[in-house]
Amino acid sequence: MVEKLVQSGIEQKQAETIVRVIAEAQETLVTKIDLKELKADLDRSEFAPIKTDLAVLKWMMGMLLAGVISLVLKAFF
Repeated sequence: MVEKLVQSGIEQKQAETIVRVIAEAQETLVTKIDLKELKADLDRSEFAPIKTDLAVLKWMMGMLLAGVISLVLKAFF
């Protein structure tokens, strides 16, 4: 990759730095395999309480939002 950058007109030192930065950034990327492993972990029974808690929180947030919207509508209409 460094050779291609040099051939396109970028200096050798800059090309090496660009390639090094790209390589370091790729080490921290999440891959599809990582996501599949995470999903498999979440599907295990030990995470069931967390999933249940999240479902309850979503329901509660929906009810709270509906209440706020009804108060706003009541105030203006």
